[in-house]
Amino acid sequence: MKKLYVVLALTAWTGLAAAAEVKVAVAANFTAPMQKIAADFEKDTGHKAIVSTGATGAFYAQIKNGAPFEVFLSADDETPARLEAEGAGVKGSRFTYAIGKLVLWSARPGYVDDKGEVLKRGDFAKLSIANPKTAPYGAAGVEVMKKLGVFDSLQPKVVQGENISQAFQFVSTGNAELGFVALSQVWQDGALKSGSAWVVPQADYSLIRQDAILLSNGAGKPAAEALLKYLKGEKAQAVIKSFGYDF
Repeated sequence: MKKLYVVLALTAWTGLAAAAEVKVAVAANFTAPMQKIAADFEKDTGHKAIVSTGATGAFYAQIKNGAPFEVFLSADDETPARLEAEGAGVKGSRFTYAIGKLVLWSARPGYVDDKGEVLKRGDFAKLSIANPKTAPYGAAGVEVMKKLGVFDSLQPKVVQGENISQAFQFVSTGNAELGFVALSQVWQDGALKSGSAWVVPQADYSLIRQDAILLSNGAGKPAAEALLKYLKGEKAQAVIKSFGYDF
């Protein structure tokens, strides 16, 4: 019996020793699905994802300045490709984990019509977008306004968030009547969670291909490599799809 206890104790210790943490930089639009995925990842593998969320452009600068992230889930495909080319990302590790969708959203039911005509009417005080210089969803919002011919007229009404989370917060708190946000922030399990929205047609803005990459700090680290593998699995992909993303 004593020998059995020793075996069980060694097995438990081995399992704990194998578990590790991975530091992940995650684009703000992917906050909600990543919270769910991180919880599932820890439960299924024993590894823990330490998640930081923010704007893609800001993360690029932090990574280049030595931030200790091991995995980067970007809001675009250009930034991970750039990091890979510059030697800050592991070559061959980059892949598309989601294709994002842009939505014009208001916390008020019935306020945004299903064709976005509210933008042309312009009868609102504030329109929220993420900083287009650092956030791909903000840049997409600018594209849409230019295509609709309302960019110049709406400029005085635009309020910018540092990232898509802050842009969403401006609208959800009523500081802006409407705003361009990520569909994943207002959509779950096939339905709009609240308010009113226009899901912008893909033809109106550049494809938001969101890539993940193993950063140099994560090379050879089991938890980092396990997370990237987990993101490609059916369980994680089901979560991603439930928040309105494509692949």
